[in-house]
Amino acid sequence: MRTQHQLINLVLLIAAITMLAACNTTPSKSASSPAQIQVEEFVGFTLIEDARVEGDVRVDYDRALELLARGNSAEGISLLETVAAAAPDLSAPRISLAIAHHRLGDFEQAEQHLLQALLINPNHPIALNEMGIVYRKTARFAEARQQYEAALAVYPGYHYARRNLAVLCDLYLADLECALSNYEAYMATVRSDDEAAMWLKDVRYRAGRTEN
Repeated sequence: MRTQHQLINLVLLIAAITMLAACNTTPSKSASSPAQIQVEEFVGFTLIEDARVEGDVRVDYDRALELLARGNSAEGISLLETVAAAAPDLSAPRISLAIAHHRLGDFEQAEQHLLQALLINPNHPIALNEMGIVYRKTARFAEARQQYEAALAVYPGYHYARRNLAVLCDLYLADLECALSNYEAYMATVRSDDEAAMWLKDVRYRAGRTEN
């Protein structure tokens, strides 16, 4: 079974890109400006969400991620709910909640949190990728493709989404051209993935392509 990379990696990625969002900790009522995506060609992307939140919100958010990393889902989710309520203009707590529910197999709750995150920031690559996973796992394959492609439109180098799209086209949509192009693009940036390399070889064989 081809699966998404360990979801904890995405939790840690969300924690990293939220640093700038949470640095503006002037105690006041929540206020925000539109989120910005900064793409660095060789580094990745940084999401900047300008919001004013209480200082304890950042601490609670980090604590919630620690709890999730330790497998304490119930307490971590509860604390994330508190964070999301205190910082309604930040998408990261909603995405973290979605990932936590996803890990528990609660796709309905995961989807609801992702919808809220995408209302806040419609172009969030991680939210779009996660929604794609939820759609794929609930057999909405065309919708999953749309979400992965939307994430890649924001950041073409987002290898999680690239891998997911390749697998979707390969196993669920029977679109060998889509699978081939996305496996190749993925392997161009993640050369150490032996599993994906095997899948690429298989798709090339089925598509009647000779290897380079």
